[in-house]
Amino acid sequence: MRDVADETGAPGVTARPLPEQRGSGRPTRLPGAADGVRLGVSVVLLTAGIGLSLVVIGTVVVLLGPEFLLWLDGPVVRAWQTVFVAIVIQGIPFLLLGTLVSAAVSAFVPAWVFTRVLPGNPALAVPVAGLAGAVLPGCECASVPVAGSLMRRGVTPAAALAFLLSAPAINPIVLVATAIAFPANPHMVLARLAASLATSVGMGWLWVRLGREEWLRLPKGPAGHAPRAGRLEEFGTSLQHDFLHAGGFLAVGAAAAATFNVTVPHSVLRTFTDSPWLAVPALAGLAVILAICSEADAFVAASLTGFSPTARLAFMVVGPMVDLKLIALQSGTFGRGFALRFSTATWFMAVACSALVGWWLL
Repeated sequence: MRDVADETGAPGVTARPLPEQRGSGRPTRLPGAADGVRLGVSVVLLTAGIGLSLVVIGTVVVLLGPEFLLWLDGPVVRAWQTVFVAIVIQGIPFLLLGTLVSAAVSAFVPAWVFTRVLPGNPALAVPVAGLAGAVLPGCECASVPVAGSLMRRGVTPAAALAFLLSAPAINPIVLVATAIAFPANPHMVLARLAASLATSVGMGWLWVRLGREEWLRLPKGPAGHAPRAGRLEEFGTSLQHDFLHAGGFLAVGAAAAATFNVTVPHSVLRTFTDSPWLAVPALAGLAVILAICSEADAFVAASLTGFSPTARLAFMVVGPMVDLKLIALQSGTFGRGFALRFSTATWFMAVACSALVGWWLL
């Protein structure tokens, strides 16, 4: 091996081959050469794609601009915007209430509290959690983050799900609104309380019997908590995480409900009023689509005078438990597979309980 001068020009320094050169006679590839070429090609292709997209958008605007602007200012779009904004405005205050409760539970309530309050047996914990739903004065937008927080704190999923269903349906605000909406039929309040509680407890017991762990994606708390973060800091982090996460899915559900409202003519509903067998599932399906807040759905149900009292009861029982925005919220919190299974089973359970209670009391 021959001596060569080093970079400073000092003689007598032996040039040692690099590890990747040992045993091979190929020269070392200059680092970054091919990467630079690939980067340049990617930049050129990205620039060309953006330019082509701008040309297409500009062409469409030039050709269809006046018609498109007229369509945006048309009655259909204005009706869609009205329904969308109304649903979001109804849901946001209660969503904020729910995330405040959820964050407070995560930050200030020790985990052992729930294990002491709720029975250890899941079958007994379900009715206790269902009755506890009367404490939270909120709608379904608030119950999802609270139920997720309960699961994070170690509450059995069956009890948390029973609370999720009962909280928006049997709280005092909802029952008072129902009494005001049906002043001539006081039995409607009792019927709504009984059917909603039976549905929530029944779904909790059904999850105890048939639920599988792989169906439910347990909600995770916000990442990035400092090991010694104070309780107020953890409260703020949890509030921000839950509100932003659930708010996006609230908007998705509101958009779907608004789209249905402006695309399906209301005259279609009149075909179901003549059949008592079809009226109950028809209004139960309508409650899913309209996605009305539980504090306001009693007044909508009271206005559906062409339907039977049992059908209107089904509308009020199903709405707070299964609607488009709630399905979207559940999908984002617990997983899409869970939301589809749980919402479908809840719908049938709510319809059956409404029909039985309506036959008994109404």
